[in-house]
Amino acid sequence: MTPYMLCMGTIWQREIVRFVRQRSRIIGAFGQPVLFWLLLGSGFGRNFRYAGGGGEGYLEYFYPGIIAMVVLFTAIFSTFAVVDDRKARFLQGVLAAPVPRSAIVMGQVLGGATLALLQGVLLLVATPLAGVPLTLEAALASVLVMGLIGFALTALGLLLAWRIESTQGFHSIMSLLLIPLWLLSGAVFPVSGAHPLIGLVMQVNPLTYGVAALRRTLYLSAPDAVANLPGLWISLIIMIAFGGVCFSLAVRTAEQSEG
Repeated sequence: MTPYMLCMGTIWQREIVRFVRQRSRIIGAFGQPVLFWLLLGSGFGRNFRYAGGGGEGYLEYFYPGIIAMVVLFTAIFSTFAVVDDRKARFLQGVLAAPVPRSAIVMGQVLGGATLALLQGVLLLVATPLAGVPLTLEAALASVLVMGLIGFALTALGLLLAWRIESTQGFHSIMSLLLIPLWLLSGAVFPVSGAHPLIGLVMQVNPLTYGVAALRRTLYLSAPDAVANLPGLWISLIIMIAFGGVCFSLAVRTAEQSEG
């Protein structure tokens, strides 16, 4: 095994083990979105009809958005460890190792993306409750999309985590960024029903295309229900480009960092 792969695999494994040992992170990352889905979905259920789709209720419309929320929060929260590792002097020791910084960042990104993917897959169990016509092919495609979203968002979190030294500061910035990023992605309401200015912001939000790709894969067996969304391939290309840019910038930031 090459030093690059060994470093990447070790950091990936460390992220997984640390997450499993911290049960509060599991409950927080998974429980809060589920409560959002049940409470908001049930509360808005009688007042919402998705005009651009097949007439589903809000609980069904909101379901892919909640999966995106689970992936988003799990991916971003995993990057908080970078700030803690810097305070514990662990990060400085890793940076002193004779391995490329890209291996360190890749291990961190893959660790966060894996955790986000696992949380998202768990939520797929609730598909029958949402009324989504999920097939095996759609489930597999959705898993791939969730992995892509998790990779891109973890890279985004690391890009900021490598620059910020305060846990409180990082938490404040991420809270300021995450909620609008998720709210304006089509997860809560469709672009077609938004104010023109908000709709424009939603169209340039990269997560909009991640959510659109997730909806399209979940509805592979009923494409007419999501016919008004951006195409699957263009959505995937945008998310891949977004993830690639965030990863490249995170690597560059790590190369300039001394821990």
